[in-house]
Amino acid sequence: MKNPNLIGKLRAQLTDEARNLFDELLRLAEQRNSPLCLVGGPLRDLPLDRPSLDLDIAVEGDAIALARALADAIGGRAVTHPAFLTATVRIPGPTPRMGFHLDLITARSETYARPGTLPTVRPATIRDDLMRRDFTVNALALRLNGPDAGDILDPTGGRADLDARLIRVLHERSFQDDATRILRAFRYAVRLGFEIEPKTLAWLKRDIPYLDAISGARLHHEFARILVEAAPEEALRRLHAAGALAAIDPALRLDREQAEAFARLGDLTPTGARAAYWPVLAWALSEGEAASLARRLALTRPQHAAVKAMPALARLAARPPVAQGPGPEPASLRATHLKRSALTELLTPFPLPTLWAFAALTSDPAVRDRLLDYLTKARHERPHLSGDDLLALGISRGPQLGEILSRLRGAKLDGEIISRQDEETYVQRLLAGKSSVPSRSS
Repeated sequence: MKNPNLIGKLRAQLTDEARNLFDELLRLAEQRNSPLCLVGGPLRDLPLDRPSLDLDIAVEGDAIALARALADAIGGRAVTHPAFLTATVRIPGPTPRMGFHLDLITARSETYARPGTLPTVRPATIRDDLMRRDFTVNALALRLNGPDAGDILDPTGGRADLDARLIRVLHERSFQDDATRILRAFRYAVRLGFEIEPKTLAWLKRDIPYLDAISGARLHHEFARILVEAAPEEALRRLHAAGALAAIDPALRLDREQAEAFARLGDLTPTGARAAYWPVLAWALSEGEAASLARRLALTRPQHAAVKAMPALARLAARPPVAQGPGPEPASLRATHLKRSALTELLTPFPLPTLWAFAALTSDPAVRDRLLDYLTKARHERPHLSGDDLLALGISRGPQLGEILSRLRGAKLDGEIISRQDEETYVQRLLAGKSSVPSRSS
């Protein structure tokens, strides 16, 4: 099947820098007599008019050598993965997400020693490469050079499934070979607005127990890819309904409150939402369950800390605001007697993603307001006077300096002092050993 217009469409959607890189790649491939094909997601998305920042290029030849030659030609660097016969050449952008990268893949075949393991790969033809793919819509190739440029290779019916908007595996044992395809099936279905083909869905549900054989590192990678989607809660909801989340970890689930929190986080903290998604997964878990989940998903140290902190924060929000006997009233996010400074002291030890997650999860508007006040205002507030200012007032370096700065900040948070003059008067009274606090300045 020939469709030369797709090459023009591909070039039109590239930036000038990416197009120059692409043209240089074609020139080097021509010199080396290396056939190139656009494959995978970038080709799948091309007829769907979904622009891609990246390119996946299959090389019938040595992809790593070609990547190194390309990097040398543009003054860049190729990141190589010899075990998988792949390499990446990157063009940096103003931010990491705005950069462009080109993946070069040696056309290869795969064999699985046992379910859940990484495959053994060896160089092969482009058709062999397509037959190892996860879904038919990803098993397409567009020839980019040579006399067959513009030809589309479609050995599995991927074009028909694109038209029918279906996610379909290539064979019955696909999910047994690699159960991470279960997570990808739902991710693609949600992202593209496709349905999972009935027989594929039946095999998927049958093979959910194979998720137990997948390493934490590979699960983490797949979850991270879900969490950068526009609506991660929808893919997670479908995984929960299919029983896939519980198969990964018995405590892992997605209830209505969690799904709503995912959607709400984008409004509360557009830049911090993705980090806060992880502790949302620990909603209503015990410390042991949260720690187990963090280990199962091989979370990074900050993610691990944010997930493990969720049960403690939940307890802090759930404590009764009235003392249950003699002694001081217990600290609680709902306790009306606690001043703003005391709440700030309570919340400071918690990771910010955990606090954002809880603000999105809680149904108590007072708790949410207090969390948002801390996150957006209180944690940033500092007195006018600095340590240097206090030294100039005659205070010596040492514990007293830190104590006065702390008390200054607390008084400012509680609205007891406002202006710089208030602060200087407050410090003078502290030094004089007076306990009263100056009134607010007008």
